[in-house]
Amino acid sequence: MKTTSRLTVLAIGMAVAALTAIAALAGSTTPAHSAPVVPQGFTHSQVASGLVDPTDMEFSPDGRLFVTEDKGRVRIVNPNNGTLTTFLDISAIVNAKLSRGLHAITFDPAFSTNHYVYLHFTKKATGTTASHERVERWTASTTSNTTVAGSEKLIFRIGTKSADQYMGGALDFGPDGKLYVAVGDHDTPANAQKLSNLFGKLVRIGADGTIPTDNPFYTQTTGRNRAIWALGLRNPFKFAIQPGTGTIHINDVQDGGPEEIDLGVKGANYGWPLYQGMENDPNYTDPIFTYQHNGDVATTGCAITGGTFYNPPTVDFPAQYVGDYFFADYCNGWIRVRDSDGTVSGFASGLGDKGVIDLEVSKSGELYYLNRSTTGIVSKIGFG
Repeated sequence: MKTTSRLTVLAIGMAVAALTAIAALAGSTTPAHSAPVVPQGFTHSQVASGLVDPTDMEFSPDGRLFVTEDKGRVRIVNPNNGTLTTFLDISAIVNAKLSRGLHAITFDPAFSTNHYVYLHFTKKATGTTASHERVERWTASTTSNTTVAGSEKLIFRIGTKSADQYMGGALDFGPDGKLYVAVGDHDTPANAQKLSNLFGKLVRIGADGTIPTDNPFYTQTTGRNRAIWALGLRNPFKFAIQPGTGTIHINDVQDGGPEEIDLGVKGANYGWPLYQGMENDPNYTDPIFTYQHNGDVATTGCAITGGTFYNPPTVDFPAQYVGDYFFADYCNGWIRVRDSDGTVSGFASGLGDKGVIDLEVSKSGELYYLNRSTTGIVSKIGFG
């Protein structure tokens, strides 16, 4: 659909980056949900609760489950007994007002030797520097579930914040060893079509913060903006990179139009704010899948959130799911699955009235999901 005006923002009352953006999309109250429903043969269980405004989770290469909290804590979840350990607390430097905060976590491909952990967050203003988005790196201790004192290092400064919502936030390493960072338009739609800023973009940098010279717009812009890898995004809350193939799927939360899964393509322009959904304009890259707002709660929603590919080292699910892409909607509490030929079908439902915001697959092949909830819950779905 062509976009000519902004929709009225309804406050759902969330304080996490894309979840305030979600409020802008929701035109009705969140429906009540029953107990979780999973396909026949699958199991569902709660792993842990008690997280405070969780935003992201990821398994480290050594198998530990890390969860970020909006205000600046990084927690380690023990899947065996549900206990929570604080790995790092940077709340003193995180600006967590409205959609700002600690957005995401990822691990260096060489984590087993360098123990590097990366975070994307909004830094508080100081007397000399305005509040802004940045990526920083810490070194994990090899003897405890904490960081090495004094190991904090600025990797990349994205830019001074221009708004309090639509921040995007996800980050992950690709098979090329480069770090990809999703950045929302910061509530200024025109940002997404400009090469003069990093908002509304998928950004690509080296692990040390340097900008690769093979980025598609490297010679067309200057400074940090040479890190732009793709543009025309509104609020890319999550993205996933498929192990082995390097295929990227970007979950871009829209403004009342169809929610999008975009195929990550070097140099692509996904059309926001000119377009939402399918437009068949050769100058822009259409999404590979969309779904509508309002209607059947099993197939519609208000905001596409978590996404992950099912390619674990050990396969737990039936073989038909290997290589498929699982994704979630925040409002209607479901997880659906898109297979390799593009067919989308239901998978799990009834997952909570403050919905799923992230999905990850464990090394043993179980699908974990992070629920915002009033107590911040991690649950898992297995087979057999």
